[in-house]
Amino acid sequence: MTIIPAIDIIDGKCVRLTQGDYNQKTVYNEHPLEVAKQFEDAGLTRLHLVDLDGAKAGQVRNWKVLETLAAKTGMIIDFGGGVKAEKDVQIILDSGAALVTVGSIAVKDETLFVSWLQRFGAEKFLLGADVKDEKIAVHGWLETTDVWIYDFIRKYLDHGVQQIFCTDVAKDGALQGPSTQLYKNIIAEFPELHFIASGGVSNIDDVHQLADIGCSGVIIGKAIYEGRISLQELQKISN
Repeated sequence: MTIIPAIDIIDGKCVRLTQGDYNQKTVYNEHPLEVAKQFEDAGLTRLHLVDLDGAKAGQVRNWKVLETLAAKTGMIIDFGGGVKAEKDVQIILDSGAALVTVGSIAVKDETLFVSWLQRFGAEKFLLGADVKDEKIAVHGWLETTDVWIYDFIRKYLDHGVQQIFCTDVAKDGALQGPSTQLYKNIIAEFPELHFIASGGVSNIDDVHQLADIGCSGVIIGKAIYEGRISLQELQKISN
């Protein structure tokens, strides 16, 4: 299983929010490159970089951080947050990301997202699905849609998307354990999917559990920053 540490960026700094709330913000490091280097030195190869300023503004803001991390590490970086226009996709890829992370736009404007898949290639996108009671949530989780997660995944698998991560909004940043049953159901339904778990991971046992049910990867943030999981532990199970 691939371990994918997360770096969330506000004002160029490495932060974490609790349940997407900008008022519940903790700054962990002023220098994201230092954090990324620690991950790389521990043998981790992937990085999930989230532009929280961009998510709020609806357009990419922290692409300079991406540029620096892509130039000064060898990590495979996915980058997202507020990707609403084709020019944002271009900026992200030009700045060195291997994958563009997309969420709300795939729910809100299928035609536009499909046009990006056709133009840039479906393999260039990591599709994120925020879920509440098996329904897709958007706009910083403020709005739950009537789109069923299984229909959403099936549709974009048909369009060639290969990697999807899923966050149960009730779990994210809460360190209460991941939504194992939900993920089990998704993997059973789509065994061919490169499925990445996200949210709620609180200790190394959670990670082993996700590997056991067949997750291809796991995104981990807060548990690393708060010392609940060591990089040494992650190094042992990362591939």
